[in-house]
Amino acid sequence: MIETFLAELPHGITLSCRASGERGRPVLMFLHGFPEAAFVWDGLLEHFSQPAHGGYRCIAPNLRGFWPSSAPPEVEAYRAKHLAQDIGALIQLETDAPLAALVAHDWGGAVAWFLANRSPALMQRLVIVNSPHPGTFLRELQTSPAQQAASAYMNFLIRPDAEAWLAEDDFRRMWGFFATHGAAPGWLTEAVKDQYRAVWRHGLTGALNYYRASPMRPARPGDPACDAVQLPPSVLTADLPTLVVWGLDDIALPPALVDGLEAYVPRLTLNPVAGASHWIVHERPAELASWVGDFLRGDQD
Repeated sequence: MIETFLAELPHGITLSCRASGERGRPVLMFLHGFPEAAFVWDGLLEHFSQPAHGGYRCIAPNLRGFWPSSAPPEVEAYRAKHLAQDIGALIQLETDAPLAALVAHDWGGAVAWFLANRSPALMQRLVIVNSPHPGTFLRELQTSPAQQAASAYMNFLIRPDAEAWLAEDDFRRMWGFFATHGAAPGWLTEAVKDQYRAVWRHGLTGALNYYRASPMRPARPGDPACDAVQLPPSVLTADLPTLVVWGLDDIALPPALVDGLEAYVPRLTLNPVAGASHWIVHERPAELASWVGDFLRGDQD
């Protein structure tokens, strides 16, 4: 059973959260990406809260900018340090112990990589689902024409009129983000669309500000973007047991992004998944639950 609650953080941000499982149990936290929301994790929240699968307290916040969580208007408010501050504060509000694991997808993964480097004591394990490590992502953005082409959409999302374009015609262009080989996937039913509409109709500015606040996008004339970024090794290491699940058919994030990942993640378990796309959370929920469950038990260490 899914419950909802508002977490009021000490620095003035409120995160709307979805949760399942008894308070006081070890906590799993799940972070969504763009253009999603916390509801995408409902199946895993219910699964891992069951005694047969660990009996965890499972929490999935709507990240700042995603209704009905706080959505500061300033682009600067969506820098990685602020997003990570939210999640760090939420962890400390919800448990006195480290998380059993932080599980994250897409932009949620960017926050998780940041936290794993800066505040590893907040979690025992890390699970990343199709979210590039900043070291390999910067490498590919700066040197790979294939990645530069795959990430070109980011420069559309930072346009000042992106909200209006994306909201047109019942969010027609938003549904296009989920298309595989030009067609809508089978999991994108009208019921699932209604869950997305319930978030998007309250505005897209917060979600788009993630892209506006980050230089991790292809360079273009007059905008150096990623070419102006240098990341020292000290901010790239995630030295804790880490499972990376990667759908190999991800159009925006090709498999080259996991090449060399072990240089930054010494305790890495890599699970490449053929026939799965960026939206593997929707496409393979039972398998994802199994892989994460094995990792939590130490079966994949």
